[in-house]
Amino acid sequence: MRRTPALIVGGGPAGASAAILLARAGAPHLLLERSRETGDAMCGGFLSWRTLESLRNLGIEAERLGPARVTHFRLFAGSQVAEAALPRPALGVSRRHLDSLLLAQAAAAGAAIERGATVRAIEHGTARLQDGSEIAADALFLGSGKHDVRGLARPAKARGSDPALGLRIRLPASPTLDRLVGGAIELHLFDRGYIGIVLQEDGSANCCMAVHRSRLAEAGSPEGLFESLERESPRLSERLAARRTGDVIDAVANIPYGWRVREGVPGLFRLGDQAGVIPSLAGEGMGIAIASGIRSARSYLAGGPAAAPAFQRRLAYDLIRPIGLAGLIRAGAERPIISHVLLPIAQRAPKLIDIVARLTRINHSPLDRPTASQES
Repeated sequence: MRRTPALIVGGGPAGASAAILLARAGAPHLLLERSRETGDAMCGGFLSWRTLESLRNLGIEAERLGPARVTHFRLFAGSQVAEAALPRPALGVSRRHLDSLLLAQAAAAGAAIERGATVRAIEHGTARLQDGSEIAADALFLGSGKHDVRGLARPAKARGSDPALGLRIRLPASPTLDRLVGGAIELHLFDRGYIGIVLQEDGSANCCMAVHRSRLAEAGSPEGLFESLERESPRLSERLAARRTGDVIDAVANIPYGWRVREGVPGLFRLGDQAGVIPSLAGEGMGIAIASGIRSARSYLAGGPAAAPAFQRRLAYDLIRPIGLAGLIRAGAERPIISHVLLPIAQRAPKLIDIVARLTRINHSPLDRPTASQES
């Protein structure tokens, strides 16, 4: 059995952020990432102004993330549309590009990274890998995203009786998408779900859907669901015109939106979606992942494995407002009778969109900010 003082499970934004800071501090650690090559993970695609600040603290400037600047939010419900400027410019970035930059930054800082290493179970601080080997650690950083690990899985009851699923297609770059979407992030509401669309660094569009299982079951299949939504919404149909029947539709099941861990235990730092799952319509999933990775590393460097409970409680407290508010908005957005009432209010008072955008960001704590030695 191998041993390491700190084991990071997952090389996504949360795990890579923690690895960067541990490596900079010279703290022994090991990051395990199950993929051998960086793929285009389904979740993410939008980096808020707050998230860009966090990335800057990690040494990744906005210029390296690409040119897909996002300045406006556009909301659709039936034939109605509301639009407002974002509080500050954001970026649309593919997960392949973001994850590659973060892991490269970690490697350049001296992080110990092993790829193609899948953790199947974790028990008593020991991770069991797919090949049967085991790694024991004094501190575990769980950054496996929406994928649960046996032994530390999020409770099934958090999914609810009609759980949400995530579906994603990638629309190829085209002048039509540039004209229709441009520098906006769009949210298209429908019965029991919504679709978010944003252009990314290569001009393609990330088109992500959160939908309840009951609505998908009525449509019969993901392809059938997309077809029915195109019939319901001419505006959405315009944007999906480049979609081809048979294109790959990525999926993730049973997303426990609204769940967050309330208490921690010594030696276990839960990061990103393993700490709290914000409804994707808020566009703050990447922000929470990166902020949690930064905070966990700083907490560990200051107090070792024993710092985990205090870290987790503070993170849980800071997630109350963004996750709670996003949950309330999601509950209304997925009901046409409510969304058709709320959207005219947003049309007349676009400042409300600005306020909601600000309140669904995770607060930056002192732990997010670089120390004087790290700035130098």
